[in-house]
Amino acid sequence: MFFSQAGARPRMWEASPSEYKKWVEVFKACDEENKGCLSRENFKVAVVMLFGYKPSKIEADAVMSSVDPNTSGILLKEFLDIVRKKKEAQLYRNEIRHIFTAFDRHYRGYLTLEDFKKAFKQVAPKLSERIILEVFREVDQDSDGHVSFKDFEYAMNYGQKGHGFEPWSGKIPHAAEQLSP
Repeated sequence: MFFSQAGARPRMWEASPSEYKKWVEVFKACDEENKGCLSRENFKVAVVMLFGYKPSKIEADAVMSSVDPNTSGILLKEFLDIVRKKKEAQLYRNEIRHIFTAFDRHYRGYLTLEDFKKAFKQVAPKLSERIILEVFREVDQDSDGHVSFKDFEYAMNYGQKGHGFEPWSGKIPHAAEQLSP
């Protein structure tokens, strides 16, 4: 896939000291019995407090399956790592949204072949129109002549663990900076 070859690469994000402190405070607030770990339900509350949504059963199962079975929940160190990964995923998705919005100059919520041509002429002027058309067709998953944000996001994540970004994996691809017009 063109986008993953164009410069997507894993990167790590580090929390600021104040953000890190907030995560620790949320952990302690959710660790109601001061056991030093969070139960599944307490973990969900912590995610609501930090990210504003309740994790799905699938997300909670994924997290809980990675927890050491000899503990009665998620330890602080594990929690901080999970939150960092989630924050990285959130930032990466925002980066993809920003690039998509820059390409969507008419604010339609989708990209046309003309949008692709204009964007690629700015960032890769020597790229042939045939290659741009091939990329567009590959990214336009449902072949409707429009690249939705969902199509675009999938393309940007292509080649990353299982062809779709997994927010709890910790491997965050870096969007191709040269694609941002």
